[in-house]
Amino acid sequence: MIPSQYRALVVFNFLAFAVLCTHCALAQDTYFNDWFRRVDKTQAEQPHWITPMFTVTPRLEEELRSDITWTPTPDGNSLNYGGGKGLELIPTEHMEVILGIPPYQVPANGPAGGGNIPILLKYRLFASNEAHTNYIVTAFLGGSIPAGRFATPYGSITPTIAFGKGYRNFDFQSTIGWTIPTGGRQKSGTPLAYNTAFQYRVWRKLWPELETNVTIWPHGALVGEKQVFLSPGLIAGRLHLWKRVGLSIGAGEQIAVTRYHQYNHAPTFSVRFPF
Repeated sequence: MIPSQYRALVVFNFLAFAVLCTHCALAQDTYFNDWFRRVDKTQAEQPHWITPMFTVTPRLEEELRSDITWTPTPDGNSLNYGGGKGLELIPTEHMEVILGIPPYQVPANGPAGGGNIPILLKYRLFASNEAHTNYIVTAFLGGSIPAGRFATPYGSITPTIAFGKGYRNFDFQSTIGWTIPTGGRQKSGTPLAYNTAFQYRVWRKLWPELETNVTIWPHGALVGEKQVFLSPGLIAGRLHLWKRVGLSIGAGEQIAVTRYHQYNHAPTFSVRFPF
């Protein structure tokens, strides 16, 4: 049963998905009439890998995505619905915007509530599809807006560079980002995050992967600390549903391999509707 607090998020996802499906069938003679032509052209110029479980892909995507994460605590599992994912759109060639849905967090002990509102802008700098060099380089500018019970005291800005390279059925996708809080840096610091996903496609639709998720704190209360996860996962997709709309599902688990870690053995389930 879906928790009552989460029903609004489910309704939002359903309505957004319904609107997108309707838009696929009923495009008008406006800017939006050429929307999917631009999307097809943009995506044809880049590799066609699958989006990893935890690493943000340098590829430009159009999809609706929602994740669920179970984080073990001494009192039981804390749940995160949505995972800060949301609606991903390609409004112009070389550019993507992600309109994140605030994650809804249900702690093992205590009242539930929302978290920061995430936003992300991608600009693809270079790309070549599988018929050529099979690589991509993209710049990100992310941010978060404090909102909800589990919001941080301040927002943040995260400039990131992302890149990937493929060879036949193998690819890797990496990001290096620096989170800059808008205040309170003496406590939170300015963490550096480095993520890499190694993927291998089998049977055309299955993508087993292994990710490394590294965070380093050069400043703040955690100065000198480093957190590293090895994160195995498996993604199935893209499966065709209707017209342009597809389905990808995946699961993975973040396993801490360093002395310091904020959590451990946190499984995640992901559902995406690319279009």
